[in-house]
Amino acid sequence: MPISWVTIDRICQEEARSNPGIRGRLADSGRPLRSSAGHLSDEELLEKLHGFGLSLDRGGVEKLCEGALSAEEVAGPLIDTCGIGDDIEADWIWICLVSLWQRWWPGKPCLELLDDKVQAGYGDDEQHDDDQEDVRACAAIWLDAWADVLRLCDATGIRSMREFDDRFPMTQSLYNWSQDFETVLWSAGFQDRQLLAARIEVCEESLRRFPREDQLMTENRRRALAESYFEVGRTAKADELFQSWLTADPRWGWGWIGWADCYSCGYCRPGDSGEPASAGTAGDHGRAEEVLRRGYTTPDVRDRGYIAERLRDLCERTGRAGDARDFGQQARRLQREPPMATVSRRLELADPDDGPAAVRETTTLDFGAEGLPLDQFPDLMRAVRARPPGTATRSVKVGRNAPCPCGSGKKFKKCCGSPAGRG
Repeated sequence: MPISWVTIDRICQEEARSNPGIRGRLADSGRPLRSSAGHLSDEELLEKLHGFGLSLDRGGVEKLCEGALSAEEVAGPLIDTCGIGDDIEADWIWICLVSLWQRWWPGKPCLELLDDKVQAGYGDDEQHDDDQEDVRACAAIWLDAWADVLRLCDATGIRSMREFDDRFPMTQSLYNWSQDFETVLWSAGFQDRQLLAARIEVCEESLRRFPREDQLMTENRRRALAESYFEVGRTAKADELFQSWLTADPRWGWGWIGWADCYSCGYCRPGDSGEPASAGTAGDHGRAEEVLRRGYTTPDVRDRGYIAERLRDLCERTGRAGDARDFGQQARRLQREPPMATVSRRLELADPDDGPAAVRETTTLDFGAEGLPLDQFPDLMRAVRARPPGTATRSVKVGRNAPCPCGSGKKFKKCCGSPAGRG
């Protein structure tokens, strides 16, 4: 997986901020970071470049960056031209270029500035989960970042997220970040309805631009699109979309669930009341049950156990204890499947012997308490190698009263956000 200069710089900066040992190693090595240029004027940055034999003024830098899509791609040829073999001098050339780009052309998209916007949206990991102002601020920043993604795709003809992540290796991969972006728009959209409309545009644009993504990504994006239409009151459009997709693939279990959730209030708005709420004809339990039963009786439907869970919950809410018990038993029987592995990746600074700013990627597989049957190991390794590039060193904050991103339909605090859910 390619690692960009901006990602390495960001990791070093964060490690130095929290780890005195790393901070000391960087200081002893004399290696600069982007923050090292913060106090330098434009003239001083140009003087730095002059010191490396690069006689550039603003016009010269502008000409070099005119058709570029990152400061890194401009810095590489300059470093080669100057014959610089010193890593510190090479770092300074890139730092000067990206700093001047940020000051002079902040509206011109490039990898480094896009990465800044994406990371700015994640913000402080210690911020309060339920702060809707933070969520709306994140949505605004990420809509700006999304506009840059589209402009970079237009400039390069990119037609898949894998292509984008190979060409523009951000700290967060587009594959991972785009899903967090979608979740933030959903959460913020209950406070600002225009953000639900923006979510519709983002989902439609993603499906149009990246038509050959993996099945899970495509299905989740379709579900997000239809539920957004339903939430803004365009229920007929939502029905039309779900019907067309399920006609083409009736075995899509979470499609049936997503469609029914729109009517059964299977998801909840972020807020304090805890009461399910949605637009349109929300609360139509009869319609929701009709959809779920159609899915449940579809031959070879995927995730039938989860459909049974939804039917159990629906029967409980409508006072049919016997039916709820029966569907609960069926859900437990259908979900007795071999354990799945959780795959996580992280970029971190490597051993000091590998250099002061060397970065390595670690992959962790968690098979849970039951472990993994040995005959499944080859299939697992193939799946890991096929995983799209990128790493999620942070995850977006989800409000405790927001819908759980796992798709369960429960509030986050009652699902993955609860001690029981995490266990």
